[in-house]
Amino acid sequence: METYSLLREFADSWMLLALFVFFVGMIFWVFRPGGTKTYDEPAGIPFRHEDKPARRDADKEA
Repeated sequence: METYSLLREFADSWMLLALFVFFVGMIFWVFRPGGTKTYDEPAGIPFRHEDKPARRDADKEA
């Protein structure tokens, strides 16, 4: 059996299964009950400086 056929057969079967199991594992890891505390602070990063109004070019000229 040539190398390409062997690798293609491996990728079509076992590697596909391994990557699927990894994907499902990552989904369970992110949505686990203890993960909320871990992701609360990074989830709020875009809203940290929302109390300051954005400066516009018109404000700079005045």
